[in-house]
Amino acid sequence: GSYQVNPNMGMEGVRDLRRAVKELNVKAATAFPAGCLPQVPIADRRMYPLYAACVDLDIPIFVCAGVPGPRLPMACQHVEQIDEVCYFFPELRFVTRHGCEPWTDLIVKLMLKYPNLYYSTSAFAPKYYPKEVIDYANSRGGDRLIYAGYFPMGLSLERIFAELEKLPLKDE
Repeated sequence: GSYQVNPNMGMEGVRDLRRAVKELNVKAATAFPAGCLPQVPIADRRMYPLYAACVDLDIPIFVCAGVPGPRLPMACQHVEQIDEVCYFFPELRFVTRHGCEPWTDLIVKLMLKYPNLYYSTSAFAPKYYPKEVIDYANSRGGDRLIYAGYFPMGLSLERIFAELEKLPLKDE
């Protein structure tokens, strides 16, 4: 499973993440910058101890990026902030969540630049996967796209898998 981090907790949040990995066998951290109270931008220094802990624990962090679905301010999830995080934490396996829209062309550029940056398909029905991401998957990025559904949050597994079969993805 994964563990939702809270960067507003400081070192207590880092210790909680370490405990979750050690005691609960958690395999990844997750973050929802727009959902934090107060919000914490992707590249904010409050996130840095958590990013460092993920590197140390050898786990990825899945971070919501792009315009959030809930009616919350979006600036904290602007995709351009991922550039700074990947620069300062080259060993961090950073996985985007929830589409990166409307900056899908930018996330593709950043994935070309940073080898530990990945895109997950969470929160989108396959027929709505961005064209830029599909094109990237069919060229140089087939190993950088991670399937993530949104079950049971409004998308049935039947719908997801029926639509996946229709995607214009190369077999490899």
